[in-house]
Amino acid sequence: MKLASACSSLLVGLMGLAALGACSPSGSSDGEVVNVYTARHYASDDHVYAAFTEETGITVNVIEAPGDLLIERVRADGDRSQADVVITVDAGRLWRADEAGLFQPAPELAETLQAVPANLRQPDGDWFGFASRVRVIAYAKDRVDPSLITNFSDLTTPEWAGRICVRSSNNVYNQSLLAALVAQQGADAAEGWAEGVVSNLARPPQGGDTDQIRAVAARECDVAIINHYYLARIMRSEDPGDQEIADQIGVIFADLGDGGAHVNVSGAGLAANAPHRENAIAFLEYLLSEDSQRAFAELTNEYPVIAGIAYENDVLDAFGSYNSDDVNVDALGENAGEAQRIFDRVGWP
Repeated sequence: MKLASACSSLLVGLMGLAALGACSPSGSSDGEVVNVYTARHYASDDHVYAAFTEETGITVNVIEAPGDLLIERVRADGDRSQADVVITVDAGRLWRADEAGLFQPAPELAETLQAVPANLRQPDGDWFGFASRVRVIAYAKDRVDPSLITNFSDLTTPEWAGRICVRSSNNVYNQSLLAALVAQQGADAAEGWAEGVVSNLARPPQGGDTDQIRAVAARECDVAIINHYYLARIMRSEDPGDQEIADQIGVIFADLGDGGAHVNVSGAGLAANAPHRENAIAFLEYLLSEDSQRAFAELTNEYPVIAGIAYENDVLDAFGSYNSDDVNVDALGENAGEAQRIFDRVGWP
């Protein structure tokens, strides 16, 4: 169950570490509980928490905060931390959390993690992806021939001059995209790609992924780099305005460099000082259960990391299949610093 709504509003409202401290789990050392510190705020997660409690009798105490603030909170708490499980989005943040000492090895999970593709988990098993998101290209159906884009490198050609929308370089999704290219092809090739995209921008980078989609529909640009689920969310919306936008936009699972599509994750790991280790292990295993994997696809429009999970999501089905690159998610964080330096050099704000 969630903590008091007053605490949730403080956390989500970015009231700082003092507010976070005021919302620590109360009575967490008593009874069957697991303290989940998470940067996610999705309906799928509420479903998973409730289902886990129903199946195991273990109460889920949820502490929510944006990714970077969450990492700092757990790091600052140190040995006093009540976190059992740490969840955040994007491999770059998971890597930073690992570097900050927020995770500990969980050999009990070794067999379960074999079902997760090797490139979607930290090589030593410190953390793993439980839902995947793909960096794709959204395009205007009336102005773009999708056959002209099969690779992210295609965006650097003169054909796309003044036609691209994208977020700023301080966005972790873009940092991880470029970090994957660094890992795959090296810094020089990655810099050449970033420089080519900058030369083809329709406007200065701004806003979130949803803003990029709306900009394509408003004819401010013809293509945009986004995470797939932002478009899926609009396409599944019952709002007439969203439906009008959805009718205008298509999606391309472009290859990144020499590999398949760039895949990132929402991920989790066993907290370094977990006071309820056994319950935490049970919860982490449950994230990879069929029920949880289905919930992430149906309620959050993310892709399961476990192969063969059946789910009902007409939009994801309509998007079609894709091939994933083989870059290990750990490399996305490892190369994030180099990616940011490249962004700075090429003038990607």
